[in-house]
Amino acid sequence: MAGYDEYAAAVRQLSARIREGERGAVAEAERRRTLHAGVTQLGQRLAAQEQRLAQLAATAGLPAVPDPAPGPGPVPGAGTGPGVGSGTAPGPAPGSVTGPGGSGVDGDPALVLAEAGRLVDEADRLGQQAEALAQRPALLPTWSPTARAVAVYVGCAAVGALFMLVLVVANGVGVVDGVTLGALTCAGLPLISFVAGWLVLGRWGRPALATTDPPRYAPLGFFICAVAVPLAYCVTLLVFRLVR
Repeated sequence: MAGYDEYAAAVRQLSARIREGERGAVAEAERRRTLHAGVTQLGQRLAAQEQRLAQLAATAGLPAVPDPAPGPGPVPGAGTGPGVGSGTAPGPAPGSVTGPGGSGVDGDPALVLAEAGRLVDEADRLGQQAEALAQRPALLPTWSPTARAVAVYVGCAAVGALFMLVLVVANGVGVVDGVTLGALTCAGLPLISFVAGWLVLGRWGRPALATTDPPRYAPLGFFICAVAVPLAYCVTLLVFRLVR
């Protein structure tokens, strides 16, 4: 019965190989399903990022986000096999990645997918940082709105006081008469300083993503400018008299 024993051993060996092949096929199918799900998830995240960028650009008044270039096909090894789905030809063999110019670059599809996921995560992080920065104004972004307004109006009043000093010197040499000097000091320069501060806050105190005008604290600004410039004039006259 030596022939029968050899036949039985061959059958057992063939059966073991068939079972091993079935297990390998199941594992390969599971790997492909996992990769395909990962590719689908990344595609959804990229689409959401593109939509969010378009919304941010429209809100900030920036040019629309250009359409992205056609992306790569499925991750190698993530398909469901030739002739499935759209009936297109199979992609590159598992274990290879198509690089620029169509050159084959060896790589693990799972590693390629993991690297793509890392890049998408980084894009999410940078996008959140950019959105947070866009919520702040360009001028003194870390200051509170009230402190920013006070700083702007005080700065504009200081510039008005410098012009007032020039007018005082011009009055001393006879270029500007006293009436003009008094009118500009008490009304003209304070009003110009206030308007300048109000415009600065509207232009550089507004966040890029703001949908409404930022608070400009007009009464506070008018009070600062109306007091600061004449007060600087009085201090200037007192200093001149003490020097003389």
